[in-house]
Amino acid sequence: DTAQTANWRTDPAVAAGGYFEDLASHGLDLMLHLLGDITLAQGIRTNQQGLYAAADAVTGTWQFASGATGSGYWNFGAAQALDAVTIHGSQGEIHFSVFGEQPVVLRNAQGTQSHEIAHAENIQFFHIENMQKHMDGLVTHPSTSHTAQRTTWVMEQISRPPF
Repeated sequence: DTAQTANWRTDPAVAAGGYFEDLASHGLDLMLHLLGDITLAQGIRTNQQGLYAAADAVTGTWQFASGATGSGYWNFGAAQALDAVTIHGSQGEIHFSVFGEQPVVLRNAQGTQSHEIAHAENIQFFHIENMQKHMDGLVTHPSTSHTAQRTTWVMEQISRPPF
């Protein structure tokens, strides 16, 4: 989605990392959850459109502890929004969206399977409910300060100046 006007997400005094810091964290956190720790990350960030002070284009590459590699590109000035993740494996691929309600698609030698996973009406409800259960000692919540710290480290590595 083309971000044509400045707002709190693009004001470095409020949100230093712009849309990247606000939105990319969710997809990167999901990658860490699905594929394990990232041990190396680097990137390039720039302000291509000049519409506001924050970076509007970020490219990152990383390596998981398993040796698998990944890359991502976030362009918040693009004419058309694209929210797509593809995980390429030795026996097939998985395609899904981080924020959208597109189906999760698995392609392998057996064919293509598509699975709809509906979003809850209040997307934060189960997250907040499980946080409360975690604090009460009833469950271990998958999002902890440790997972946030890992995601923040990856984003910092991607956002760092190259020199």
